[in-house]
Amino acid sequence: MEYKSDVEAVDALAAKYGELMNEIRKIIIGQDATVRNVLIGIFSRGHVLLIGVPGLAKTLLVHTIASVLDLKFNRIQFTPDLMPSDITGSEILDEKKEFRFIRGPLFANIVLADEINRTPPKTQAALLEAMQEKNVTVGGTTHLLEEPFFVLATQNPIEQEGTYPLPEAQLDRFMLNVVLDYPAFADELNIVRNTTSDKNTQVKKILTAADIMYFQNLIRKIPVADNVLEYAVKLSHKTRPSSPYAPQIVKDYVDWGAGPRASQNLTVGAKCHAVFSGKYSPDIEDVQAIATSVLRHRMVKNYKAEAEGITLDDIIKKLL
Repeated sequence: MEYKSDVEAVDALAAKYGELMNEIRKIIIGQDATVRNVLIGIFSRGHVLLIGVPGLAKTLLVHTIASVLDLKFNRIQFTPDLMPSDITGSEILDEKKEFRFIRGPLFANIVLADEINRTPPKTQAALLEAMQEKNVTVGGTTHLLEEPFFVLATQNPIEQEGTYPLPEAQLDRFMLNVVLDYPAFADELNIVRNTTSDKNTQVKKILTAADIMYFQNLIRKIPVADNVLEYAVKLSHKTRPSSPYAPQIVKDYVDWGAGPRASQNLTVGAKCHAVFSGKYSPDIEDVQAIATSVLRHRMVKNYKAEAEGITLDDIIKKLL
């Protein structure tokens, strides 16, 4: 795919985004904000953590996005007995008495890590290392993962018994933390109507893996005005209780704030959000649009916030 200029390429991506949304809406009803955030993650070369109760079509959402993007998709159901080799792959001794590497389910373009907090830290660490390094090492040999590589992990916020919560340092590897809510009444009506009939909806493939990698590089080239860059970095600083920029609400209710990776993700995510909105450069509104998803898993509130029922989303809303 070649375009005469970056401006033409930006226009093309904005148009493709519209096509992607139209196709995905054939299957996924009433989750436009969630779909947009997942697409922002993909085109920003980031990973997304999805928090939502069972039955909100998280798996179907990822499968549909993989279909319209013509990407290889694997789903891993995380369980307490899952071992690192179950996801990365392992070496076996074949009939010729030679070791041969059998690829695990991580070797796909989009990997759905279902209920990531159900598996022990050792397996979580293997996944998170693959997310960061884009490769896996088995038996001393490094195997590169296929590009583009994107992990979407889900967590159930209700059942916390028998789970292994991700440490804050590991949560920081996820670009976005997206919370799915229940659908509106009219949307749920459409969902039930479509899923309880014999209707079989097919989606068209809009982009290929090569197209996605081209547009990922394009997003990195988008220019950012100094005032927008300063706003993104200052927003991260405001979440840190020890920072001179921190308002009183952060000093009162937050133990730890977001690190520099938050500033990077706010900037790249704002670029992608701007392009999806048909703009050639992000403004402060684009940073604000993705700020909650970028910051909510990078902050740790204190006991006072717990006691007074103040959520991290409340604090971020005040910062914006």
